[in-house]
Amino acid sequence: MTDAASSPDQAGDDLAFFIDLEPQDSDMMAEVVEGLSATPKGLSPKYFYDQRGSELFDRITMVPEYYVGRTEIALLRQIGAELAADIGPDATVIEYGSGASVKIRTLLDALEKPHLYAGVDISRTFLLESCRALKADYPDLPIGAICADFTRPFEIPAELFGDHWRLAFFPGSTIGNFTPDQAVDVLKAIRSELRPDDSLLIGVDLKKDRDVLERAYDDSQGVTAAFNLNVLHVINRVLQADIPVENFSHRAVYNEDKGRVEMHLVATEAVSFTIGGHDFSLEKGETIHTENSHKYSEEEFNALAARAGFKPHRIWIDDNRLFSVRLMRAV
Repeated sequence: MTDAASSPDQAGDDLAFFIDLEPQDSDMMAEVVEGLSATPKGLSPKYFYDQRGSELFDRITMVPEYYVGRTEIALLRQIGAELAADIGPDATVIEYGSGASVKIRTLLDALEKPHLYAGVDISRTFLLESCRALKADYPDLPIGAICADFTRPFEIPAELFGDHWRLAFFPGSTIGNFTPDQAVDVLKAIRSELRPDDSLLIGVDLKKDRDVLERAYDDSQGVTAAFNLNVLHVINRVLQADIPVENFSHRAVYNEDKGRVEMHLVATEAVSFTIGGHDFSLEKGETIHTENSHKYSEEEFNALAARAGFKPHRIWIDDNRLFSVRLMRAV
């Protein structure tokens, strides 16, 4: 574990602290080759997010069919007073993932005099940029940054958070991108930074009509399709590959047995390409599985969270029963 710094050149501006746990960068070449050599073929969704991928994802959140972001924000605005009363004043807020969104600002605005905000992200540059932007909006709130892989347990010096109640914040139904067993591991990692009776506020997408789900991940404007195909552009650019992107199309399908939307790239004709000296080929109609988005009933997620050391406390669901925001307690 490495403690970096809170000097201005390292932490940036007047952040309360910056801790760099130096999460290991994965070997992209090895992961891509392994994924495309498997049966069936697959790629990690983490490679979606170059600059263009991030821009496309921002556009996805604005398309009419994609209900997740706007429904979660509406719920957070609706429940602000209830949350503030439940959490109480002087809480330490620990956000897992982006600190750049309107969601964390909605939460901070709702809470009564939060004591501290700590952002956790694996990307050092993005983390510091997000925390600096948040600091500009909340100059009186102590804001710190922790560079870590939050999908694995990590240790934070106890004195950073002190005796204040801790509220972990994990929005966006990001938990749905993990398999159920992986989701338990992620929740265990979050639980490791909380004490009994501390809280987790988490966005969880609900099971619903197949047509609603599939349209949310295959919008009429083709933004999600471009986002999915972008992973091939990233591989071509970063790994000097020659994948014929024009010979792939996007497919989103709800796998009811596994309770998840699956995104695939489908070869529209037989294709061959090379990555780092490794040759690959796909038959027409063969797919590359790029992402999952698991959906849960209230009971299913409660059972999953219980395996990680959480019990349900409150749940809020929008009137159309599309999405849930859940307040869990650490046991």
